[in-house]
Parts: sequence; structure tokens; C-alpha cells
Amino acid sequence: MGSRWGITPRQSIEAECARRGRMKLITDCVNLLEGRSADDELLLALAGPAARAVLDGREGGRHGHWPRVWAARGLLHAWDDVATEAVIHATSDDSWRVREMIAKVVAAHGVDRATPALATMLDDPVPRVRKVAERALTKLVN
Repeated sequence: MGSRWGITPRQSIEAECARRGRMKLITDCVNLLEGRSADDELLLALAGPAARAVLDGREGGRHGHWPRVWAARGLLHAWDDVATEAVIHATSDDSWRVREMIAKVVAAHGVDRATPALATMLDDPVPRVRKVAERALTKLVN
């Protein structure tokens, strides 16, 4: 499925890896996930046109949850184990959208060290998070 830009989020992230370097993109995603700021180009690459609302100060702006969600999605498509600690920490993010995406990242990359954190997510107050955490745990133990 394409975006309004005509490319998928994966394609946009891959293009940004080619532009800035894969490890730089991963480091920048970790920084975002940990609450630090990012340049406009990274946010646009991670979110596409939706980034405009954040860049314009809407939707919580740069310090709202969307940049962290997009950073997690970036790690879904570009991974290195250097992101492990940030990902484990993000399993308890204030935003359920971040927690949900992080569970997908853990499952996609087999982040075994996140198993205890995923287990706590089985009691998450948001059903969508619990469901994704359960799927991720199932994938890790099988």
C-alpha cells in the first residue's frame, strides 16, 4: 500500500537510509524514541505528509507521541541491536501507540532481551497493546 507520496513507509525509510546512512538513521530513531528532537527531514522520511502536522506544532508537536511512534516504525524497517535498550525502555512509554509499535519491532527483530518487558505488556490497559504483545511473545518463544 502506498502513501500519498506514492511510496510506502518502508520505501521512504529505505530511501532515508540510503541518504543519511543506515546506522545514522537508526541512531536518530533511538534519539527520537528517547525524547530527543530530530531534524525535519527525518520526521518527513518517517511519517510522510503526516509529519507536517507535527512540524506545524499540531498533534502534540515535536514532543508529542507521534515522533516516537514514527521512530519505532523506523526501527521496524531499519534495525541494529544498538537500539535494544531504547526499545526495551519504550515498552513502558506513556503512549499506547508507541508501546504497540514497539511490540511489533520486538517481534520483527526477535529482540529476546525484551521478553520480560513484553510479559508486563500483557497487562497493558489498552487491548490493542495486549494483543500485539501477546503475538510478539508467541513469536519470540517459538
